[in-house]
Amino acid sequence: MTLSSAPEPGLFIAFEGGDGAGKSTQAALLTQAISDAGRTVLRTREPGGTPVGEKLRSLVLEHGQGDIDAKTEALIFAAARAAHACQVIAPAIARGEIVISDRYADSSIAYQGAGRDLGTGAIAKLSDWATDGLWPDLTVLLDVTPEQGRDRRTAGNAAEDRLESEPDEFHSTIRTAFLDLAVEFPHRYLVLPASAPVHELAASIAERVTTLLSRIRNTEEPTTPETAAGRHRADAGTA
Repeated sequence: MTLSSAPEPGLFIAFEGGDGAGKSTQAALLTQAISDAGRTVLRTREPGGTPVGEKLRSLVLEHGQGDIDAKTEALIFAAARAAHACQVIAPAIARGEIVISDRYADSSIAYQGAGRDLGTGAIAKLSDWATDGLWPDLTVLLDVTPEQGRDRRTAGNAAEDRLESEPDEFHSTIRTAFLDLAVEFPHRYLVLPASAPVHELAASIAERVTTLLSRIRNTEEPTTPETAAGRHRADAGTA
């Protein structure tokens, strides 16, 4: 990856996809490539990224927490995301850093909006409110089938978390929801097959990020929390 030596804007990249798609692997490779090119990178995850977010992650993903109904689950994710966006993501973008997040709001739209049948529009509005309209500049969707995802997740007898252990029908709904989002917002989505070789995926992602940085640098004012939020506010799917 080659980046310009000129002052660069901040950038927000989210990795999305079903459980077992390889998001963490690709986020790590992109982080390393950008860091090697001389840029400051903040790698984070959802739910999590802040002390309260990590506690909420445990609550919503670990087994043995008691029954968590669909609305409560959605609100827990939204609360974690509110802290994440306000305390971590927006300040880093304003400092000119590149933020790479393993999951963001589109996961809630897919998992709670579609998977839990709460309505994708309702969950998009909730996330938009929780984050003050902060949406990614680029969403990398690693598309994986439910069967492939489960095979990857359980390799070596690894345990599945509360959402991972949902049946394949649930994960099929999630996959469809992500692909629908990619069709609705093609300008911010990069869809890649999770089954492709790891380094081929990494090269495609790095190429897209380099192009995006060049375009933003040449066409927009320096990034602040307000301009970062504004770049993709329409992507919230709100009326």
